[in-house]
Amino acid sequence: MAFTQENAPWWTRAVVYQVYPRSFQDSDGDGVGDLRGVLQRVDHLAELGVDVVWFSPLYRSPQDDNGYDISDYEDVDPLFGTLADLDEVIAALHARGIKVVMDLVVNHTSDEHAWFVGSRSSKDDPRRDWYWWRPARHGMEPGAPGAEPTNWASFFSGPAWEYDEATGEYYLHLFSRKQPDLNWENPQVRQAVYAMMRWWLDRGVDGFRMDVINAISKVVREDGSLPDGLTHDGRLGDGSPYYLSGPRIHEFVAEMRREVFAGREGAFLTVGETPGVTLEDAQLFTEPERGEVDMVFQFEHVGLDHGPGGKFDPRRLRLTDLKASFGRWQSGLAESGWNSLYWDNHDQPRIVSRWGDDGAYRRESATMLATVLHLHRGTPYVYQGEELGMTNAHFTSFDQYRDIETLNYLAEARAYRTDDELLAAFAAMSRDNARTPVQWDASPHAGFTTGEPWLPVNPNHVEINAAAQHADPRSVFHHYRRLIALRHDEPVVAIGDFTMLLPDDEHVYAFTRALDDVELLVLGNFTSDERLALVDPVWTDAPVVIGNYDDDRVVEVPVRLRPWEALVLRRTR
Repeated sequence: MAFTQENAPWWTRAVVYQVYPRSFQDSDGDGVGDLRGVLQRVDHLAELGVDVVWFSPLYRSPQDDNGYDISDYEDVDPLFGTLADLDEVIAALHARGIKVVMDLVVNHTSDEHAWFVGSRSSKDDPRRDWYWWRPARHGMEPGAPGAEPTNWASFFSGPAWEYDEATGEYYLHLFSRKQPDLNWENPQVRQAVYAMMRWWLDRGVDGFRMDVINAISKVVREDGSLPDGLTHDGRLGDGSPYYLSGPRIHEFVAEMRREVFAGREGAFLTVGETPGVTLEDAQLFTEPERGEVDMVFQFEHVGLDHGPGGKFDPRRLRLTDLKASFGRWQSGLAESGWNSLYWDNHDQPRIVSRWGDDGAYRRESATMLATVLHLHRGTPYVYQGEELGMTNAHFTSFDQYRDIETLNYLAEARAYRTDDELLAAFAAMSRDNARTPVQWDASPHAGFTTGEPWLPVNPNHVEINAAAQHADPRSVFHHYRRLIALRHDEPVVAIGDFTMLLPDDEHVYAFTRALDDVELLVLGNFTSDERLALVDPVWTDAPVVIGNYDDDRVVEVPVRLRPWEALVLRRTR
Protein backbone atom coordinates (compact mmCIF):
# COMPACT_ATOMS: atom_id res chain seq x y z
CA MET A 1 0.00 0.00 0.00
CA ALA A 2 1.56 3.27 -1.14
CA PHE A 3 0.85 6.21 1.15
CA THR A 4 -1.09 9.23 -0.09
CA GLN A 5 -1.60 12.66 1.44
CA GLU A 6 -4.91 11.39 2.78
CA ASN A 7 -3.70 8.20 4.49
CA ALA A 8 -0.01 8.83 5.26
CA PRO A 9 0.77 8.22 8.96
CA TRP A 10 2.17 11.09 11.03
CA TRP A 11 5.63 9.52 11.13
CA THR A 12 6.10 9.96 7.37
CA ARG A 13 6.47 13.69 8.11
CA ALA A 14 8.40 13.22 11.36
CA VAL A 15 12.08 13.43 12.30
CA VAL A 16 13.42 11.41 15.25
CA TYR A 17 16.29 12.52 17.51
CA GLN A 18 18.32 9.92 19.41
CA VAL A 19 19.58 10.75 22.89
CA TYR A 20 22.42 8.60 24.25
CA PRO A 21 21.88 9.63 27.86
CA ARG A 22 25.34 9.15 29.34
CA SER A 23 26.83 11.55 26.78
CA PHE A 24 24.05 14.12 26.39
CA GLN A 25 24.17 16.41 29.47
CA ASP A 26 25.37 15.88 33.04
CA SER A 27 23.54 17.83 35.76
CA ASP A 28 25.33 16.68 38.91
CA GLY A 29 29.05 16.75 38.07
CA ASP A 30 29.69 13.01 38.13
CA GLY A 31 30.81 13.05 34.50
CA VAL A 32 27.87 10.99 33.21
CA GLY A 33 24.82 12.42 31.47
CA ASP A 34 21.49 12.12 33.23
CA LEU A 35 17.78 12.96 33.05
CA ARG A 36 18.07 16.27 34.92
CA GLY A 37 20.61 17.14 32.24
CA VAL A 38 18.12 16.31 29.49
CA LEU A 39 15.71 18.77 31.12
CA GLN A 40 18.32 21.49 30.68
CA ARG A 41 18.41 20.88 26.92
CA VAL A 42 14.80 20.29 25.88
CA ASP A 43 14.63 23.76 24.33
CA HIS A 44 17.53 22.84 22.04
CA LEU A 45 15.45 19.92 20.77
CA ALA A 46 12.35 22.09 20.41
CA GLU A 47 14.27 24.72 18.45
CA LEU A 48 15.70 22.02 16.18
CA GLY A 49 12.11 21.04 15.40
CA VAL A 50 12.24 17.27 15.92
CA ASP A 51 9.02 15.33 16.47
CA VAL A 52 10.26 12.37 18.50
CA VAL A 53 13.06 11.74 21.01
CA TRP A 54 14.32 8.17 21.25
CA PHE A 55 16.24 7.42 24.44
CA SER A 56 18.93 4.77 24.46
CA PRO A 57 18.48 2.58 27.55
CA LEU A 58 17.86 4.38 30.83
CA TYR A 59 16.91 1.24 32.73
CA ARG A 60 18.66 -0.13 35.82
CA SER A 61 21.79 -1.87 34.59
CA PRO A 62 25.29 -2.98 35.65
CA GLN A 63 26.44 -0.96 32.59
CA ASP A 64 28.55 -3.74 31.10
CA ASP A 65 27.37 -2.60 27.65
CA ASN A 66 26.43 0.96 28.56
CA GLY A 67 22.87 0.09 29.56
CA TYR A 68 22.03 -2.49 26.90
CA ASP A 69 22.40 -5.06 29.68
CA ILE A 70 19.20 -4.49 31.68
CA SER A 71 18.70 -5.77 35.22
CA ASP A 72 15.28 -4.14 35.78
CA TYR A 73 13.01 -3.07 32.92
CA GLU A 74 10.70 -1.06 35.17
CA ASP A 75 13.19 1.22 36.91
CA VAL A 76 15.66 3.95 35.94
CA ASP A 77 19.32 3.38 36.68
CA PRO A 78 20.46 5.68 39.53
CA LEU A 79 23.26 6.77 37.21
CA PHE A 80 20.62 8.66 35.22
CA GLY A 81 18.16 9.61 37.98
CA THR A 82 14.77 8.32 39.02
CA LEU A 83 11.43 7.36 37.53
CA ALA A 84 10.12 10.71 38.75
CA ASP A 85 12.89 12.45 36.78
CA LEU A 86 11.88 10.51 33.67
CA ASP A 87 8.23 11.43 34.18
CA GLU A 88 9.30 15.07 34.30
CA VAL A 89 11.34 14.71 31.10
CA ILE A 90 8.43 13.04 29.30
CA ALA A 91 6.09 15.83 30.43
CA ALA A 92 8.55 18.53 29.32
CA LEU A 93 8.94 16.97 25.87
CA HIS A 94 5.22 16.38 25.48
CA ALA A 95 4.61 20.03 26.39
CA ARG A 96 6.74 20.96 23.38
CA GLY A 97 4.93 18.58 21.06
CA ILE A 98 7.71 15.98 21.09
CA LYS A 99 6.91 12.29 21.50
CA VAL A 100 9.09 9.91 23.55
CA VAL A 101 10.29 6.50 22.36
CA MET A 102 12.07 4.08 24.68
CA ASP A 103 14.74 1.60 23.67
CA LEU A 104 13.31 -1.91 24.01
CA VAL A 105 16.06 -4.49 24.62
CA VAL A 106 14.37 -7.87 24.83
CA ASN A 107 16.61 -10.23 22.88
CA HIS A 108 18.63 -10.42 26.10
CA THR A 109 18.76 -9.18 29.68
CA SER A 110 21.59 -8.59 32.10
CA ASP A 111 22.88 -11.65 33.93
CA GLU A 112 21.93 -9.67 37.05
CA HIS A 113 18.24 -9.51 36.11
CA ALA A 114 16.06 -11.42 38.58
CA TRP A 115 14.82 -13.60 35.74
CA PHE A 116 18.32 -14.85 34.98
CA VAL A 117 19.40 -15.06 38.61
CA GLY A 118 16.56 -17.53 39.08
CA SER A 119 17.21 -19.28 35.81
CA ARG A 120 20.85 -20.06 36.60
CA SER A 121 20.18 -21.04 40.21
CA SER A 122 18.94 -24.54 39.38
CA LYS A 123 17.87 -26.73 36.49
CA ASP A 124 14.56 -27.05 38.30
CA ASP A 125 13.89 -23.33 38.67
CA PRO A 126 10.59 -22.24 37.02
CA ARG A 127 12.55 -19.73 34.91
CA ARG A 128 15.23 -22.15 33.74
CA ASP A 129 13.66 -22.26 30.27
CA TRP A 130 13.41 -18.46 30.07
CA TYR A 131 16.95 -18.50 28.63
CA TRP A 132 18.91 -20.72 26.25
CA TRP A 133 20.59 -23.40 28.40
CA ARG A 134 22.27 -26.34 26.70
CA PRO A 135 24.68 -29.11 27.73
CA ALA A 136 28.22 -29.46 26.39
CA ARG A 137 28.75 -30.82 22.90
CA HIS A 138 28.15 -34.58 22.84
CA GLY A 139 31.12 -36.55 24.11
CA MET A 140 33.07 -33.54 25.37
CA GLU A 141 33.93 -32.46 28.88
CA PRO A 142 31.80 -29.48 30.02
CA GLY A 143 33.93 -26.34 30.16
CA ALA A 144 36.65 -27.76 27.89
CA PRO A 145 37.78 -25.72 24.84
CA GLY A 146 35.43 -26.36 21.93
CA ALA A 147 32.76 -28.04 24.08
CA GLU A 148 30.27 -25.21 23.58
CA PRO A 149 26.85 -26.39 22.29
CA THR A 150 27.45 -24.63 18.95
CA ASN A 151 30.41 -22.88 17.36
CA TRP A 152 28.64 -19.52 17.17
CA ALA A 153 30.74 -16.39 17.65
CA SER A 154 29.56 -13.54 19.85
CA PHE A 155 29.21 -10.07 18.33
CA PHE A 156 31.64 -8.94 21.05
CA SER A 157 34.37 -11.51 20.24
CA GLY A 158 34.80 -15.04 21.55
CA PRO A 159 32.21 -17.82 21.77
CA ALA A 160 28.50 -17.03 22.12
CA TRP A 161 28.18 -19.56 24.97
CA GLU A 162 29.29 -19.20 28.58
CA TYR A 163 29.86 -22.22 30.81
CA ASP A 164 28.13 -22.06 34.19
CA GLU A 165 29.72 -24.35 36.77
CA ALA A 166 26.75 -24.24 39.16
CA THR A 167 24.53 -26.31 36.87
CA GLY A 168 27.14 -27.69 34.46
CA GLU A 169 25.51 -26.20 31.36
CA TYR A 170 26.09 -23.32 28.96
CA TYR A 171 23.91 -20.26 28.34
CA LEU A 172 23.70 -18.38 25.03
CA HIS A 173 24.80 -14.74 24.76
CA LEU A 174 25.00 -13.26 21.28
CA PHE A 175 26.59 -10.17 22.82
CA SER A 176 28.50 -9.84 26.14
CA ARG A 177 28.65 -12.85 28.48
CA LYS A 178 26.69 -10.62 30.86
CA GLN A 179 23.85 -10.39 28.30
CA PRO A 180 22.17 -13.83 28.21
CA ASP A 181 19.62 -14.30 25.43
CA LEU A 182 15.96 -14.69 26.37
CA ASN A 183 14.16 -17.77 25.04
CA TRP A 184 11.23 -16.39 23.07
CA GLU A 185 10.00 -19.91 22.36
CA ASN A 186 8.68 -19.82 25.94
CA PRO A 187 5.28 -18.05 25.98
CA GLN A 188 5.86 -16.96 29.59
CA VAL A 189 8.83 -14.88 28.42
CA ARG A 190 6.75 -13.21 25.75
CA GLN A 191 3.92 -12.37 28.13
CA ALA A 192 6.35 -10.91 30.68
CA VAL A 193 7.84 -8.68 27.96
CA TYR A 194 4.42 -7.54 26.74
CA ALA A 195 3.32 -6.69 30.30
CA MET A 196 6.45 -4.56 30.71
CA MET A 197 5.79 -2.75 27.43
CA ARG A 198 2.20 -1.98 28.46
CA TRP A 199 3.53 -0.63 31.77
CA TRP A 200 5.66 1.90 29.86
CA LEU A 201 2.81 2.95 27.58
CA ASP A 202 0.67 3.51 30.67
CA ARG A 203 3.48 5.74 31.95
CA GLY A 204 3.20 7.96 28.89
CA VAL A 205 5.79 6.81 26.38
CA ASP A 206 4.81 6.87 22.71
CA GLY A 207 6.50 3.77 21.33
CA PHE A 208 9.62 1.66 21.16
CA ARG A 209 12.82 1.28 19.19
CA MET A 210 13.38 -2.48 19.37
CA ASP A 211 17.02 -3.49 19.76
CA VAL A 212 18.13 -6.39 17.50
CA ILE A 213 14.51 -7.51 17.41
CA ASN A 214 15.03 -9.88 14.50
CA ALA A 215 17.35 -12.02 16.68
CA ILE A 216 14.61 -13.20 19.03
CA SER A 217 13.65 -16.27 16.94
CA LYS A 218 16.32 -18.99 16.73
CA VAL A 219 16.37 -22.11 14.57
CA VAL A 220 15.76 -25.08 16.88
CA ARG A 221 16.09 -28.68 15.73
CA GLU A 222 13.51 -31.30 16.73
CA ASP A 223 15.84 -32.60 19.45
CA GLY A 224 16.17 -29.07 20.92
CA SER A 225 19.72 -28.47 19.69
CA LEU A 226 20.90 -25.47 17.68
CA PRO A 227 22.88 -25.80 14.41
CA ASP A 228 26.56 -24.95 13.97
CA GLY A 229 27.45 -21.95 11.82
CA LEU A 230 29.79 -21.71 8.87
CA THR A 231 33.47 -21.38 9.81
CA HIS A 232 36.35 -19.57 8.12
CA ASP A 233 40.01 -20.38 8.74
CA GLY A 234 39.15 -22.62 11.67
CA ARG A 235 37.72 -19.73 13.69
CA LEU A 236 34.36 -19.55 15.41
CA GLY A 237 31.32 -20.01 13.20
CA ASP A 238 28.81 -17.50 11.84
CA GLY A 239 25.54 -18.48 13.47
CA SER A 240 23.56 -15.56 12.04
CA PRO A 241 21.60 -17.70 9.54
CA TYR A 242 20.14 -19.46 12.59
CA TYR A 243 19.29 -16.46 14.76
CA LEU A 244 18.58 -13.50 12.45
CA SER A 245 15.01 -13.35 11.11
CA GLY A 246 14.39 -16.90 12.31
CA PRO A 247 11.37 -19.08 11.57
CA ARG A 248 8.95 -17.50 14.09
CA ILE A 249 10.13 -13.88 13.92
CA HIS A 250 7.07 -12.45 12.15
CA GLU A 251 4.76 -14.45 14.40
CA PHE A 252 6.46 -13.03 17.50
CA VAL A 253 6.52 -9.41 16.31
CA ALA A 254 2.91 -9.48 15.14
CA GLU A 255 1.88 -11.01 18.47
CA MET A 256 3.76 -8.24 20.29
CA ARG A 257 1.90 -5.58 18.31
CA ARG A 258 -1.47 -7.14 19.08
CA GLU A 259 -0.78 -7.80 22.76
CA VAL A 260 0.73 -4.38 23.51
CA PHE A 261 -0.98 -1.82 21.26
CA ALA A 262 -4.43 -3.26 20.52
CA GLY A 263 -7.23 -1.13 21.90
CA ARG A 264 -4.99 1.82 22.75
CA GLU A 265 -5.60 5.29 21.45
CA GLY A 266 -2.59 7.39 20.52
CA ALA A 267 -0.04 8.08 17.82
CA PHE A 268 2.62 5.47 18.53
CA LEU A 269 5.89 4.65 16.76
CA THR A 270 7.54 1.24 16.52
CA VAL A 271 10.87 0.72 14.80
CA GLY A 272 12.77 -2.54 14.70
CA GLU A 273 16.55 -2.70 14.59
CA THR A 274 17.13 -5.62 12.22
CA PRO A 275 20.79 -6.38 11.39
CA GLY A 276 21.23 -8.50 8.29
CA VAL A 277 17.61 -8.06 7.23
CA THR A 278 16.80 -8.64 3.57
CA LEU A 279 14.61 -6.29 1.58
CA GLU A 280 12.02 -9.04 1.29
CA ASP A 281 11.89 -9.49 5.06
CA ALA A 282 11.75 -5.73 5.60
CA GLN A 283 8.68 -5.62 3.39
CA LEU A 284 7.04 -8.19 5.65
CA PHE A 285 8.06 -6.35 8.83
CA THR A 286 6.73 -2.97 7.64
CA GLU A 287 3.71 -3.71 5.44
CA PRO A 288 0.96 -1.84 7.36
CA GLU A 289 -1.68 -4.51 6.88
CA ARG A 290 0.53 -7.14 8.55
CA GLY A 291 0.62 -5.26 11.87
CA GLU A 292 4.27 -5.72 12.83
CA VAL A 293 6.43 -2.54 13.01
CA ASP A 294 6.20 0.87 11.34
CA MET A 295 9.75 0.77 9.99
CA VAL A 296 13.06 -1.06 10.40
CA PHE A 297 16.69 -0.07 10.75
CA GLN A 298 18.69 -1.97 8.17
CA PHE A 299 22.50 -1.99 8.05
CA GLU A 300 23.34 -2.53 4.42
CA HIS A 301 24.58 0.98 3.70
CA VAL A 302 26.70 1.29 6.86
CA GLY A 303 28.51 -1.93 5.94
CA LEU A 304 29.63 -0.70 2.53
CA ASP A 305 32.98 0.55 3.83
CA HIS A 306 33.76 -2.62 5.79
CA GLY A 307 36.65 -4.60 4.35
CA PRO A 308 37.15 -8.38 4.34
CA GLY A 309 38.13 -8.23 8.01
CA GLY A 310 34.90 -6.52 9.07
CA LYS A 311 34.24 -3.05 10.51
CA PHE A 312 37.78 -2.66 11.90
CA ASP A 313 39.15 -3.25 8.40
CA PRO A 314 37.67 -0.12 6.78
CA ARG A 315 37.92 0.70 3.09
CA ARG A 316 36.98 3.74 1.05
CA LEU A 317 33.30 4.09 0.21
CA ARG A 318 32.36 3.86 -3.47
CA LEU A 319 29.50 6.29 -4.07
CA THR A 320 28.01 4.00 -6.70
CA ASP A 321 27.68 1.29 -4.03
CA LEU A 322 25.82 3.71 -1.76
CA LYS A 323 23.47 4.70 -4.59
CA ALA A 324 22.80 1.07 -5.49
CA SER A 325 21.98 0.23 -1.88
CA PHE A 326 19.78 3.24 -1.13
CA GLY A 327 18.12 3.04 -4.52
CA ARG A 328 17.23 -0.62 -4.03
CA TRP A 329 15.65 0.06 -0.62
CA GLN A 330 13.82 3.15 -1.88
CA SER A 331 12.25 1.23 -4.75
CA GLY A 332 11.70 -1.95 -2.72
CA LEU A 333 9.66 -0.15 -0.05
CA ALA A 334 7.94 2.28 -2.41
CA GLU A 335 4.64 0.42 -2.59
CA SER A 336 4.79 -1.57 0.61
CA GLY A 337 6.46 -0.60 3.87
CA TRP A 338 8.68 2.27 4.96
CA ASN A 339 12.35 3.25 5.28
CA SER A 340 14.30 4.54 8.26
CA LEU A 341 16.97 7.00 7.18
CA TYR A 342 20.15 7.43 9.20
CA TRP A 343 23.86 8.12 9.00
CA ASP A 344 24.79 8.19 12.69
CA ASN A 345 23.77 6.43 15.88
CA HIS A 346 25.43 5.21 19.07
CA ASP A 347 26.97 2.27 17.17
CA GLN A 348 28.30 4.15 14.12
CA PRO A 349 31.20 6.61 13.72
CA ARG A 350 30.44 10.24 12.92
CA ILE A 351 29.34 10.60 9.31
CA VAL A 352 31.23 13.84 8.62
CA SER A 353 34.48 12.05 9.46
CA ARG A 354 33.44 8.80 7.81
CA TRP A 355 32.18 9.92 4.39
CA GLY A 356 32.66 13.67 4.51
CA ASP A 357 35.57 16.04 5.15
CA ASP A 358 35.92 16.91 8.84
CA GLY A 359 38.65 19.46 8.12
CA ALA A 360 38.43 22.34 5.65
CA TYR A 361 34.93 21.45 4.43
CA ARG A 362 33.36 20.20 7.64
CA ARG A 363 30.31 22.51 7.49
CA GLU A 364 29.77 21.96 3.78
CA SER A 365 30.13 18.18 3.90
CA ALA A 366 28.00 17.84 7.06
CA THR A 367 25.17 19.85 5.51
CA MET A 368 25.45 18.09 2.14
CA LEU A 369 25.25 14.67 3.77
CA ALA A 370 22.25 15.82 5.80
CA THR A 371 20.48 17.17 2.73
CA VAL A 372 20.96 14.01 0.68
CA LEU A 373 19.74 11.79 3.53
CA HIS A 374 16.71 13.87 4.58
CA LEU A 375 15.41 14.25 1.02
CA HIS A 376 15.03 10.49 0.61
CA ARG A 377 11.68 8.82 1.22
CA GLY A 378 11.56 7.58 4.81
CA THR A 379 11.76 8.82 8.39
CA PRO A 380 15.09 10.54 9.17
CA TYR A 381 16.90 9.93 12.45
CA VAL A 382 19.30 12.53 13.89
CA TYR A 383 21.82 11.28 16.43
CA GLN A 384 22.84 13.74 19.15
CA GLY A 385 25.60 16.06 17.95
CA GLU A 386 25.00 15.20 14.30
CA GLU A 387 23.03 18.44 14.03
CA LEU A 388 26.24 20.24 15.05
CA GLY A 389 28.51 18.40 12.62
CA MET A 390 30.38 16.70 15.47
CA THR A 391 33.38 14.66 14.30
CA ASN A 392 35.08 11.44 15.28
CA ALA A 393 37.05 11.53 18.53
CA HIS A 394 40.50 11.17 16.90
CA PHE A 395 41.79 9.32 19.97
CA THR A 396 45.49 8.47 19.85
CA SER A 397 45.86 5.85 22.60
CA PHE A 398 44.05 2.70 23.60
CA ASP A 399 43.44 3.91 27.15
CA GLN A 400 41.07 6.60 25.83
CA TYR A 401 38.57 3.96 24.68
CA ARG A 402 35.71 2.61 26.82
CA ASP A 403 33.60 0.60 24.35
CA ILE A 404 33.39 -3.12 25.15
CA GLU A 405 33.32 -4.10 21.46
CA THR A 406 36.49 -2.11 20.78
CA LEU A 407 38.34 -3.36 23.87
CA ASN A 408 37.39 -7.00 23.28
CA TYR A 409 38.57 -6.75 19.68
CA LEU A 410 41.82 -5.15 20.85
CA ALA A 411 42.54 -8.05 23.21
CA GLU A 412 41.92 -10.56 20.42
CA ALA A 413 43.48 -8.76 17.44
CA ARG A 414 46.82 -7.78 18.98
CA ALA A 415 47.90 -11.32 18.18
CA TYR A 416 47.82 -10.60 14.44
CA ARG A 417 47.61 -6.80 13.94
CA THR A 418 50.03 -4.02 14.89
CA ASP A 419 49.12 -1.34 17.40
CA ASP A 420 49.36 1.32 14.68
CA GLU A 421 46.88 -0.60 12.52
CA LEU A 422 44.49 -0.99 15.43
CA LEU A 423 44.70 2.66 16.47
CA ALA A 424 43.91 3.70 12.88
CA ALA A 425 41.00 1.25 12.70
CA PHE A 426 39.52 2.43 16.01
CA ALA A 427 39.97 6.09 15.11
CA ALA A 428 37.85 5.43 12.02
CA MET A 429 35.24 2.95 13.25
CA SER A 430 35.03 2.56 17.04
CA ARG A 431 31.61 3.12 18.59
CA ASP A 432 33.24 5.56 21.04
CA ASN A 433 33.49 8.05 18.16
CA ALA A 434 29.75 8.60 18.52
CA ARG A 435 29.78 8.56 22.30
CA THR A 436 31.99 11.52 23.17
CA PRO A 437 29.95 14.10 25.11
CA VAL A 438 27.75 16.55 23.21
CA GLN A 439 29.56 19.82 22.64
CA TRP A 440 27.34 22.51 24.09
CA ASP A 441 29.80 25.40 24.36
CA ALA A 442 33.49 26.33 24.33
CA SER A 443 34.00 26.03 28.09
CA PRO A 444 36.02 23.23 29.72
CA HIS A 445 34.40 19.84 29.01
CA ALA A 446 32.17 21.57 26.42
CA GLY A 447 29.51 22.50 28.96
CA PHE A 448 28.66 18.81 29.31
CA THR A 449 29.83 18.43 32.92
CA THR A 450 31.56 20.25 35.75
CA GLY A 451 33.35 17.00 36.65
CA GLU A 452 35.57 14.59 34.77
CA PRO A 453 33.63 13.21 31.77
CA TRP A 454 33.27 9.43 31.53
CA LEU A 455 34.70 9.63 27.99
CA PRO A 456 37.04 12.41 26.87
CA VAL A 457 35.44 15.44 25.24
CA ASN A 458 36.61 16.15 21.69
CA PRO A 459 39.12 19.03 21.84
CA ASN A 460 37.46 20.63 18.79
CA HIS A 461 34.51 21.63 20.98
CA VAL A 462 36.13 25.06 21.19
CA GLU A 463 35.16 25.59 17.54
CA ILE A 464 32.27 23.10 17.16
CA ASN A 465 29.55 23.67 19.74
CA ALA A 466 25.84 24.39 20.05
CA ALA A 467 26.18 27.88 21.52
CA ALA A 468 28.18 29.12 18.55
CA GLN A 469 25.86 27.44 16.06
CA HIS A 470 22.65 28.73 17.56
CA ALA A 471 23.99 32.23 16.91
CA ASP A 472 25.15 31.52 13.35
CA PRO A 473 22.44 31.27 10.65
CA ARG A 474 24.97 29.49 8.37
CA SER A 475 25.64 26.74 10.89
CA VAL A 476 25.05 23.01 10.55
CA PHE A 477 22.40 23.32 13.27
CA HIS A 478 20.30 25.83 11.35
CA HIS A 479 20.64 23.80 8.15
CA TYR A 480 19.17 20.81 10.00
CA ARG A 481 16.34 23.05 11.23
CA ARG A 482 15.53 24.00 7.64
CA LEU A 483 15.62 20.38 6.47
CA ILE A 484 13.27 19.28 9.25
CA ALA A 485 10.87 22.13 8.47
CA LEU A 486 10.94 21.17 4.79
CA ARG A 487 9.77 17.64 5.59
CA HIS A 488 6.98 19.06 7.75
CA ASP A 489 5.83 21.53 5.12
CA GLU A 490 6.30 19.75 1.78
CA PRO A 491 4.26 16.59 1.12
CA VAL A 492 6.59 15.74 -1.77
CA VAL A 493 9.46 15.33 0.72
CA ALA A 494 7.40 13.08 2.99
CA ILE A 495 5.71 10.75 0.53
CA GLY A 496 6.79 11.71 -3.01
CA ASP A 497 8.05 9.10 -5.48
CA PHE A 498 11.83 8.55 -5.64
CA THR A 499 13.87 8.19 -8.85
CA MET A 500 17.65 7.70 -8.78
CA LEU A 501 19.67 9.65 -11.36
CA LEU A 502 23.31 9.32 -12.48
CA PRO A 503 23.71 5.84 -10.94
CA ASP A 504 27.23 5.42 -12.41
CA ASP A 505 28.62 8.81 -11.30
CA GLU A 506 31.25 8.26 -8.58
CA HIS A 507 31.16 11.87 -7.39
CA VAL A 508 27.63 13.30 -7.61
CA TYR A 509 24.57 11.87 -5.87
CA ALA A 510 21.38 12.86 -7.75
CA PHE A 511 17.72 11.90 -7.53
CA THR A 512 14.24 13.33 -7.93
CA ARG A 513 11.17 13.32 -5.68
CA ALA A 514 7.78 13.80 -7.30
CA LEU A 515 4.19 14.14 -6.09
CA ASP A 516 1.29 15.32 -8.26
CA ASP A 517 2.63 18.28 -10.27
CA VAL A 518 5.62 19.03 -7.97
CA GLU A 519 9.09 17.65 -8.64
CA LEU A 520 12.31 18.20 -6.68
CA LEU A 521 15.85 17.58 -7.93
CA VAL A 522 18.36 16.73 -5.19
CA LEU A 523 22.09 17.04 -5.91
CA GLY A 524 25.05 16.34 -3.63
CA ASN A 525 28.75 16.62 -4.45
CA PHE A 526 30.61 13.97 -2.43
CA THR A 527 34.07 15.44 -3.15
CA SER A 528 36.31 18.40 -2.32
CA ASP A 529 36.50 19.39 -6.02
CA GLU A 530 34.03 21.05 -8.34
CA ARG A 531 31.88 18.55 -10.21
CA LEU A 532 29.34 18.72 -13.02
CA ALA A 533 25.90 17.16 -12.62
CA LEU A 534 24.69 16.09 -16.07
CA VAL A 535 20.95 16.36 -15.48
CA ASP A 536 18.00 17.12 -17.76
CA PRO A 537 17.99 20.66 -19.23
CA VAL A 538 14.43 21.16 -17.89
CA TRP A 539 16.11 22.12 -14.61
CA THR A 540 17.71 25.24 -16.12
CA ASP A 541 16.68 28.30 -14.08
CA ALA A 542 14.75 26.16 -11.57
CA PRO A 543 14.48 27.89 -8.18
CA VAL A 544 16.56 26.62 -5.27
CA VAL A 545 14.50 25.24 -2.38
CA ILE A 546 17.49 24.72 -0.10
CA GLY A 547 21.26 24.68 -0.48
CA ASN A 548 24.32 24.73 1.72
CA TYR A 549 26.15 27.69 0.15
CA ASP A 550 24.95 31.19 0.98
CA ASP A 551 24.74 32.90 -2.37
CA ASP A 552 21.69 33.10 -4.59
CA ARG A 553 22.51 31.28 -7.78
CA VAL A 554 20.98 30.90 -11.19
CA VAL A 555 21.04 27.25 -12.14
CA GLU A 556 22.40 26.23 -15.51
CA VAL A 557 22.60 22.68 -16.84
CA PRO A 558 24.94 20.89 -16.50
CA VAL A 559 24.91 22.06 -12.89
CA ARG A 560 28.33 23.05 -11.59
CA LEU A 561 28.59 21.94 -7.98
CA ARG A 562 31.16 23.42 -5.65
CA PRO A 563 33.04 21.25 -3.11
CA TRP A 564 30.54 19.29 -0.98
CA GLU A 565 27.69 21.39 -2.30
CA ALA A 566 24.05 20.33 -1.87
CA LEU A 567 21.21 21.75 -3.96
CA VAL A 568 17.50 21.03 -3.98
CA LEU A 569 15.63 22.49 -6.98
CA ARG A 570 11.90 22.66 -7.58
CA ARG A 571 9.78 22.72 -10.70
CA THR A 572 6.15 22.25 -11.68
CA ARG A 573 5.58 19.41 -14.11
